Amino acid sequence: MRVVFGECEFDSGRRVLIRRGRAIPLSPKAFQLLELLLDRRPEAVAKRELLDHLWPETFVSDASLHNLMAEVRAAVGDTPTMARFIRTVPRYGYAFHGDARLASADTASGPHPSGARLVLGSREWLLSEGSNLVGRDRDCLVRIDSTTVSRQHVRIELTNNEATAEDLGSKNGTLVNGQRVATQIVLKDGDQVQIGSVTLTYRILDSLPSTVTRLA
Repeated sequence: MRVVFGECEFDSGRRVLIRRGRAIPLSPKAFQLLELLLDRRPEAVAKRELLDHLWPETFVSDASLHNLMAEVRAAVGDTPTMARFIRTVPRYGYAFHGDARLASADTASGPHPSGARLVLGSREWLLSEGSNLVGRDRDCLVRIDSTTVSRQHVRIELTNNEATAEDLGSKNGTLVNGQRVATQIVLKDGDQVQIGSVTLTYRILDSLPSTVTRLA
């Protein structure tokens, strides 16, 4: 699902929220929350349903949902005094109520945002500064639905666009360019990261340079 609203573009396939041409980091649960609200727009979604969707079979307080909603609102540019996209439905839940449309191939935002990412076929996950979990668990930033992948398989730590990979005691191990990861290993652009039977590519995509005017 790729949805354009305001100065934002939400792309569930690439796992990215772009605002004013810049990728905005979102925690995995905040991404899930925004995805559900966009998918159900303009319908209001009950708090109980949101809690069950985000924390299945786990009891959490309404405060956890409130904090997550604050993260989503900040990411899309809403403020406490101006809720352009996310509205609170008193004593019920939340709804996406802004003007939004599905993005077709010719209305997409163009070049991918810059930054470090993992790529699998046509899918890609933009990595956030700090710790990025890769695995089968719902809370992983990079979620791979394969029985050969452990729930939390590998951690990729990103600091100033330098990334290191560390296996988290996974059952089938992690390989980088065919070499088993025993301790932290530095990733380079183009490295092949194999987790279970799945191979991801680590890429660093810089911003595209401005077009140079060609003199006649």
